[in-house]
Amino acid sequence: MYSIGIDAGSTYTKGVLFDGENISKKLIIPTGSSPKSTSKEVYEYLTKDIDNSQIKKVVGTGYGRVSMDFIDKKVTEITCHAKGIFFLNPKIRTILDIGGQDIKVININENGSVENFLMNDKCAAGTGKFLEITSNKLDSDIYNIDELAKGAEPENISSMCTVFAESEIVSLLARDVCKKKIAAGIIKSISNKGVSLLNKSKIVDDIAFTGGLANISELVKMLEKDLNKKISDADLENVSGGVIEQGTGTFGKKLYRANVKDETGVWRLTQKLAKNDEDALILKQYAANNSDYHQLS
Repeated sequence: MYSIGIDAGSTYTKGVLFDGENISKKLIIPTGSSPKSTSKEVYEYLTKDIDNSQIKKVVGTGYGRVSMDFIDKKVTEITCHAKGIFFLNPKIRTILDIGGQDIKVININENGSVENFLMNDKCAAGTGKFLEITSNKLDSDIYNIDELAKGAEPENISSMCTVFAESEIVSLLARDVCKKKIAAGIIKSISNKGVSLLNKSKIVDDIAFTGGLANISELVKMLEKDLNKKISDADLENVSGGVIEQGTGTFGKKLYRANVKDETGVWRLTQKLAKNDEDALILKQYAANNSDYHQLS
């Protein structure tokens, strides 16, 4: 018997097929403009070649869970985070999650239940959207900024507001400040935001770091240094996703020949050829939500 979990986040929708002990299948694709249709597409991928009688429960979470009319239960992402982390590492008591549009700190008890949680203000400060917008000012993106910032002394980015931070970066570039230092400064400002929220909460033992930004090694290093705490490197990709850098077959070739490039990193995706259905679905979904690519799909 299997259970299915689908997380429709603000940026990516993630899904897993779980057999009770291991994750048998997973998929991460851009959420796009319709969380409902994207969630359904993830569900169909996960259940391909599986008889419905083998599916015990389907649970939805994330911002888009309200639109899922095919699931058995809707659960908040905070509760799901607690259960998922506890399953992967029962020793974890503190979770830092940096997603596309918010930051969360979650404290869990010895049973894996939520004891307390905090969220950032209702703005993009320190989130994946903040990183996406500011990194674009450096002719980079969320996939490459980690390498750009590696080993550099962070330049001070004083504003956490995305709009003001953009203006600050433009001014730094005009003064010919090294892009590597600015990139490190952007990541440092995100670390500062995470540390600030953690310090308002109760930090117990090691910290599990989830969300797409958990893949940025420079951010992990800065957090560990500022907190003087170990950031858990549990295999969280199984539940929290991360940056997708895979290509696709025929569709990918069409994009590649068209010399497509944009801020979401599709250029990187198309430089590899698909090896499975998951790759093909990733770019199919991207094209469905970006009008420039409709004719290529």
